[in-house]
Amino acid sequence: MKPVIAIGRRKASLAKVKITPGKGKVIVNNRALEAYEPELARLKIMEPLQLVPELAKTVDIKIEVKGGGFMGQAEAARTAIARGLFEWSKDPKIRELFRRHDWTLIKSDVRFKETKKPGGPGARAKFQKSYR
Repeated sequence: MKPVIAIGRRKASLAKVKITPGKGKVIVNNRALEAYEPELARLKIMEPLQLVPELAKTVDIKIEVKGGGFMGQAEAARTAIARGLFEWSKDPKIRELFRRHDWTLIKSDVRFKETKKPGGPGARAKFQKSYR
């Protein structure tokens, strides 16, 4: 069967997933998923695999993720995995399962941090005035 390539994004992170027939191996940036740290990010990445374990055991997944922080990378990877598994199986029940669990498994969360503006320490906060 032809390999499936899927993309997931979150903030500044971009994940590319290649799904091929195999025995359930998951590799993230040339490292086994079991060795991926921190644990919270690993659990995030494993979410779509735990929702469809019988399908996850029949494919090998190779993930390349770059940009952003570790949680943004984990969320981009989980979106890419879910999209890839859905495209691999072409089963609308799997898409519906992912959608009911968490819509961001299928649709990327497009929110970014708002940029800082002049006149204050952050995006919206302004410096205090001592008079008045």
